[in-house]
Amino acid sequence: MKLLAEGRHLRLVSQDGWEFIQRTAASGVVVLIATTSEGELLLVEQHRPPVGRRVIELPAGLSGDIQGEEDEALASAAARELEEETGYRPGALRQVAEGPVSAGLSDETLTFFVATDLVRIGPGGGDESEDITVHAIPLAQVPDWLTQAAARGVCIDPKVYIALHFTTDNRSAG
Repeated sequence: MKLLAEGRHLRLVSQDGWEFIQRTAASGVVVLIATTSEGELLLVEQHRPPVGRRVIELPAGLSGDIQGEEDEALASAAARELEEETGYRPGALRQVAEGPVSAGLSDETLTFFVATDLVRIGPGGGDESEDITVHAIPLAQVPDWLTQAAARGVCIDPKVYIALHFTTDNRSAG
């Protein structure tokens, strides 16, 4: 493997003629599919410099990215990120899926958790480096709400549609 460039959190490498990105400052990425007892899906909205727009996303974050906690369990990171971004603490977490974020571009793997039995403990909004707006959207309204957000020019992260899979017909299957 040949190192092509390296930053604070990422490195660009080449292996067998294939160029891709490696994340260097984390052990994993967690994504939360969180629903309130009122049947609302929690979504977050924030500006993302790589696309130059605000993006509607599932709450998510890194595990093992805190100095001294490099061995942080994925479920612990999931609970921490949900609380930090949305202000909700999960009573239960269930891992439901895992896979590459972009297999042709990055070695990064996402681990999805369904978060239930939520307790509101704060406003959310992220840490001091983030400006996150929290949305709690009734599940039945999510598709129309996303269409309206896209019409306003907001990007929709496709992972949100994965959440709909785990919150509709499959709620009782898990």
